[in-house]
Amino acid sequence: MDIVFIRDLRIETVIGIYDWEREITQTVVFDLEMGADIKRAAESDAIEDALDYKAVSKRLVSFVRESKFQLVETLAERCADIVLDEFNVPWVRLTLNKIGAVSMARDVGVIIERSRSD
Repeated sequence: MDIVFIRDLRIETVIGIYDWEREITQTVVFDLEMGADIKRAAESDAIEDALDYKAVSKRLVSFVRESKFQLVETLAERCADIVLDEFNVPWVRLTLNKIGAVSMARDVGVIIERSRSD
């Protein structure tokens, strides 16, 4: 299996459990690795045969900007579901980073792996 990836996708959203977090937007950063078979796309050189990482990025940006989840875990699960279901990938590894969530750490977050059978 091949991997199509997106790194450092930065999106502003409302996220957090504290009252003050519900009144501001914060930056979350996504890294995605998505299982794909790129052979057909490589042979045809046509975007229709490829996993369109621009389309994936645009869809996630739209969804995340409109979301207002409290937990990064919830946001990560919903985004993984979108990638699996709407883009028909068999597997995704998603890293969701909430920069500055802990004052003594550069960043914190979750890494999840999901597949169509999960």
